[in-house]
Amino acid sequence: MTLATMETFDVAVVGGGPAGATAATDLAALGLRVALIDRAGRIKPCGGAIPPKAMEEFEIPESLLVAKVTSARMVSPARRVVDMPIDGGYVGMVDREIFDEWLRRRAQHVGAALVHATFEKLTREDDGDAVLHCATRGGGMRRIRARAVIGADGARSAVARQCIPGAARMRYVAAYHEIVRAPATQSDEYRGARCDVYYQGKLSPDFYAWIFPHGETASIGVGTAKKGISLRAAVTRLREQTSLSDVETMRGEGAPIPMKPLRRWDDGRNVVVAGDAAGVVAPASGEGIYYALAAGRCAAGAVAQFLRTGDRRALRAARRDFMRAHGMVFWVLAIMQRFWYSTDGRRERFVGICRDPDVQRLTWQAYMHKKLVRAKPFTHFRIFAKDMAHLLGIARV
Repeated sequence: MTLATMETFDVAVVGGGPAGATAATDLAALGLRVALIDRAGRIKPCGGAIPPKAMEEFEIPESLLVAKVTSARMVSPARRVVDMPIDGGYVGMVDREIFDEWLRRRAQHVGAALVHATFEKLTREDDGDAVLHCATRGGGMRRIRARAVIGADGARSAVARQCIPGAARMRYVAAYHEIVRAPATQSDEYRGARCDVYYQGKLSPDFYAWIFPHGETASIGVGTAKKGISLRAAVTRLREQTSLSDVETMRGEGAPIPMKPLRRWDDGRNVVVAGDAAGVVAPASGEGIYYALAAGRCAAGAVAQFLRTGDRRALRAARRDFMRAHGMVFWVLAIMQRFWYSTDGRRERFVGICRDPDVQRLTWQAYMHKKLVRAKPFTHFRIFAKDMAHLLGIARV
């Protein structure tokens, strides 16, 4: 396609992951002309966890789950373990290659046009419409004109860096994982229905390492914001200490994980960002799929209002609505990560806190329902007292 050719849409969505595909689906369902621009062939490195709340809220079929996790195991620096069973619930696990493609196909089914290309730059027409210049695999170019743009093109979003103030200063955790063939037999080190989380400074000085089951495969990974740390070497150490060195490695993948939402998601004209591009990955846990889906929906609602009214201020609603729903959870998790992940001594005590049944119950309820749980005041007081005892170092680990 030559540069002289230009396709026109109401909305151009850059990035076909959970945020972008959800936004494209919602907008196309309203009857708007939507282009979903996605770089074909890339698999997002991800642990793949998805709560039941996401499946219910975003109508995701159980057939997409490759595993159901019914417990988590926390492992301390001293290799003490705390098992956290999920009472009456589960954590769904998805294969991002299959899951993301299903989301894109759903967007197509309701009318979005899927464009396999890579966004390069955004220019504007005299009337303010955006023109997206995108490179195709064959070396050609496509130009897409749109009244509004949603940037959902990942943590190092080219759309955000070009259009959103402050996006270039986003802070990241660097993550790397290896997809391996799941062991043929279950063992104490690996269970197909259990997520294992390692809070050990030798693996990550400020985040954690993990082993997550994916049915026939498993994700073994680690993340850190510290510079100069070999993530591959950390994964190798984790595999050695869990007797998983000899299982087949299918592929290795790395990616940045944003740890704080951007202060601003729109450019004040006709561009808004969502998902990793907006920084919506939960601190402490690194969970991103549910929040990407939610951010995509918020962005779609804001863009639809902007297109109806022409009022640019409508774009601010994307961030406002998301933070109203999830900002408190992000704030609590950020404090937890900054304090408890800072030293092995604190990590040891953090794992000790996870042994408490009240902590386990409230943690899983918050995860499953995606909001802070309102429990009986006495329960919260007891948890607070125990937490303070660990903070002051007077509790037994």
